[in-house]
Amino acid sequence: QVQLVESGGGLVQAGDSLRLSCATSGRTFSTLGMGWFRQAPGKGREFVVVIGRNGNTAYADSVKGRFTISRDNAHNIMYLQMNSLKPEDTAVYYCAADTYYRGNYLPEREYEYNYWGQGTQVTVSS
Repeated sequence: QVQLVESGGGLVQAGDSLRLSCATSGRTFSTLGMGWFRQAPGKGREFVVVIGRNGNTAYADSVKGRFTISRDNAHNIMYLQMNSLKPEDTAVYYCAADTYYRGNYLPEREYEYNYWGQGTQVTVSS
């Protein structure tokens, strides 16, 4: 079992920054592929970014250049630095863990992740 706890969400204005954290436990963090997804009101959950075991990353086009994912394997934490926030970034943000070895492949689909956090709300006002 892997436990995931997100934090760092809040209410900000357009153009502001936030940093989300995802603390993990239950399995050696360095063996996990980790991702962030988000779900806006009335919409399905969408992929935001993934970071693999070796630190390689992939971003959704909508956040490229504004969001940065990172991981601290020594402290079992993943971060999402979000800059230049827009109202359309408003959503519940979920971190997810993938326990399967996939080589250099970076999963971007919900079903490829087998553990999820409870989510943290991010609201960006215009």
